[in-house]
Parts: sequence; structure tokens; C-alpha cells
Amino acid sequence: MNRVDLIGRLTKDIEVRYTVKGTAVARFTLEVKRRFKQEGQQDVEFINCTACGNLGENAAKYVGKGSQIGISGRIQVRTYETKYRDWE
Repeated sequence: MNRVDLIGRLTKDIEVRYTVKGTAVARFTLEVKRRFKQEGQQDVEFINCTACGNLGENAAKYVGKGSQIGISGRIQVRTYETKYRDWE
């Protein structure tokens, strides 16, 4: 099972782009606070999220930077290789 539930705040307004076929793709970063590392110190994770279709359009329409939201979804790790390697 691959399921995650998160509650956090948006770090900036949601950015919506459209695919060639017209499907909305919304991208945003969620700031999620973790339990205390030490007494009085809270740790924060910044999680990149993607929402597609009407869900993404509605999220961009109704919530903005600093809004606290809850999301349910799945984790997907993506990697890619570029054909240019400037560091070598």
C-alpha cells in the first residue's frame, strides 16, 4: 500500500499549467511540521506536490500562500537524466 496523509501550509500560491491535451497540472510545496527534535525545537519538511485535473484547478482557485490544507495521496519518486553534463 502506498498512501500518505499530510497537513501543512502552502509555501506559495499554487501554479497551474496545462498539458497539450488540456489537462490541468497544479504544483505546490507543502510545509509540514514534524515532531520536536529537542524540547522547544520543531523540525519542518518541504514536500513538493502535484494535483491533476479539476482537483488542481479548484485548489489553485480557493487556497493560496499560507493556507493550511490537508491532502491524501501517494508518494512517487521521479528521477531523470539530462544529456548535458556540465559538472564533468
